[in-house]
Amino acid sequence: MYLHLGQEVVVRHRDIIGVFDMDNTTISPHTRGYLKQAEKEGRVAYVSYDLPRSFTVCAEPGTRRRDKVYVSQIAPSTLKKRSITSL
Repeated sequence: MYLHLGQEVVVRHRDIIGVFDMDNTTISPHTRGYLKQAEKEGRVAYVSYDLPRSFTVCAEPGTRRRDKVYVSQIAPSTLKKRSITSL
């Protein structure tokens, strides 16, 4: 199954590592450092340039230990509902 993250971005459920609330998680310097490093390495994809509300970390298909971060304007609670209804 797939999860629609916004605009024209869709990811497979089995590739999702986690969906995180941007407001609650970016308080931690560890999370900010992770996102900064991912952006520096070109692993961040912005679904929309609207106010970001969540980010989703996904394993890249066909690679080991690589992840891609999708920054989305959709709230994590909405993504959770979408995930449950698409199963």
